[in-house]
Amino acid sequence: MLQKNTTNPLLDTETLPRFSAVLPRHIEPAVREVLESNTARLTQILDGAAQSRPDFETTILSFEELTNKLHRAWSPVAHLHAVSNTPELREAYNDCLPTISRYETELGQNDTLYRVFQQVAEDIDPSRTDGAVNLLRLAIQSFERAGVNLADGPKIRFKEIVEELTRLQARFEQNVLDSMADWSCHITEPEKLAGLPETVLERAADNAARKSLEGWLFLLDQPTYNVIVTYADNAELRAELHKAWVTRASDQAPSSPAYDNSAIMEQILSLRHEATGLLGFGNYAEYSLAVKMADSVDEVLEFLQNLAHQSYPAAEKEKNNLENFAGRSLDPWDVAYYSEKLRLERYSISDEELRPYFPLSRVLTGLFSLVHKLYGITIEPVQGVDVWHKDVKFYRLIENDDEEIGSFFIDLFARPEKRSGAWMDECISRKRFNGRLQKPVAHLVCNFSPPTQSRPSLLTHDEVVTLFHELGHTLHHLLGRVDYLSVSGISGVPWDAVELPSQFLENFAWQPEVLTELSGHYETGESLPDILLEKLQASRVFHSGLQMMRQLEFALFDIRLHASYSPDAGARIPELLAEIRQQVSVFNASAFNRFAHGFSHIFGGGYAAGYYSYKWAEVLAADAFAAFEKNGLFDPGTAQRFRQCILEIGGTRDISEAFVEFRGRPPCVDALIRHSGLATDIENEGPGR
Repeated sequence: MLQKNTTNPLLDTETLPRFSAVLPRHIEPAVREVLESNTARLTQILDGAAQSRPDFETTILSFEELTNKLHRAWSPVAHLHAVSNTPELREAYNDCLPTISRYETELGQNDTLYRVFQQVAEDIDPSRTDGAVNLLRLAIQSFERAGVNLADGPKIRFKEIVEELTRLQARFEQNVLDSMADWSCHITEPEKLAGLPETVLERAADNAARKSLEGWLFLLDQPTYNVIVTYADNAELRAELHKAWVTRASDQAPSSPAYDNSAIMEQILSLRHEATGLLGFGNYAEYSLAVKMADSVDEVLEFLQNLAHQSYPAAEKEKNNLENFAGRSLDPWDVAYYSEKLRLERYSISDEELRPYFPLSRVLTGLFSLVHKLYGITIEPVQGVDVWHKDVKFYRLIENDDEEIGSFFIDLFARPEKRSGAWMDECISRKRFNGRLQKPVAHLVCNFSPPTQSRPSLLTHDEVVTLFHELGHTLHHLLGRVDYLSVSGISGVPWDAVELPSQFLENFAWQPEVLTELSGHYETGESLPDILLEKLQASRVFHSGLQMMRQLEFALFDIRLHASYSPDAGARIPELLAEIRQQVSVFNASAFNRFAHGFSHIFGGGYAAGYYSYKWAEVLAADAFAAFEKNGLFDPGTAQRFRQCILEIGGTRDISEAFVEFRGRPPCVDALIRHSGLATDIENEGPGR
């Protein structure tokens, strides 16, 4: 057993991670010690299984402990790599990746361990409902997907490929981060900044002052990019930011060519194709979909193309209206700018008008109040917890009976050493072993504009929706009631269902009852006035056709990229993207656009051949929320059923069956089309609860 070690903070598995104590020099020794300990313990487990027939409670759960030990040591490292990246930490992280990958692949290819799981699966009572049956099924499936049944030569090659993919995917994300950090825009002439809100100008002035520069210094992060392309009257400034953003980590980027992801993308796709070919799949998309709700590439394509067929007329109409409003054809860096102008004219509302009503502290209070109304859960701050940055906060979830369910760290502001985007990740997963419960802990991460000297952090409504989305993921991880690590929280949940709880919660961010409570002007405390609230709701469907087609472009590119890859022809990324844009995009992309080079979801994250899941899950989420629209926004019975049927079950059962249990029928696309404003005459949804 791995003993508690307080000298190396990564080996202390009895407490929350001690992030501030973790140094790069701790990483390799901790990983080595955990893997050596796990290897020795695995030998004991297999020896015991050889002497007497293995069972679930003794053999399988003992093996699960090995997974937990490694996760407890490595999870803080992976998290710091994402939110507090330094050259020294990155080097230590990269050095350990091949070792961990090799260990995990060797476990997956361990014939003896595979047979142990098969034996236990043969013996277990199939009527068990605690998740044990599905844990075994998923584990056996994982062994087979790791190449356990391959001959020796292909098995070795598969392991080599997995190690190389682990390295390349990390390098892809690091190049994106470095490319962004390598760019800045220094402006000294105030006339070039017309139209920009004071919040972004004050932040840029602070950036310049820290560098002992006059004027304003803009960095390449998501909040800055969004604000400039939306509000800057200076088209040249918008164009400069647009090019920097859409060429990140590419041959067209203004940053160093050392960060170009072109060759890495080709290598990733080639290796994915080769690995899945060894397992008998025709392409990586088939391999990916084998463990998802969608049954085939054709089913995914039909789903996406059907949405495109329904959405394209609206998107084309929105484009024509926007260009008529602007009085000319629009370049890519003009679209957000004129869209905001048109939105202001049509609805008399803009994000900057709304932003003062959404100070972060008030939004969090309103969001936590919503969780309490739905599920009877109190979210309360905890002081004195060790964190990796002064802006990070920690909260715990308390049930009505004063039981602590779980807890989460929240890190919301953009920083140069932090990767862009928003996400939830598992810090600690729920499990029970030998009568002891390990409660779940999550990381909730966003990239909002930080407070300035004169203003608190003020969110756009889009950012409010993002925060709701990530808390939806967080609740999914924390509210699970399953006691087995591999199927607790979001573990074992099909990837195209993982987005259901997050997109479901987004819908509440548009409801008057919720908006009133989570808004409060940062100077007066006044809630969002009724007139602005009505305008915001009316604007929900503004350019929803364009937004739908943009997401469908990404999803179609991803699935076709992985389904059509040919070793002879290569990835053909520019050609494929151009072909898909010809089919579904209503605005032409810039000739220099290299969007794919920063598409971390599929080249660095877990969404490869799975990006469609955002839309797939959005159908489920919209239909689930329709039950609340019908029964009452805070109806306790509906909320309790959603919690029990969806949030608490982890990976213990078929999600389609779980959805039917909640809704009373299979999911229907009508609610999504209605919420998107893409249909005005939706038939009755049919039976449902």
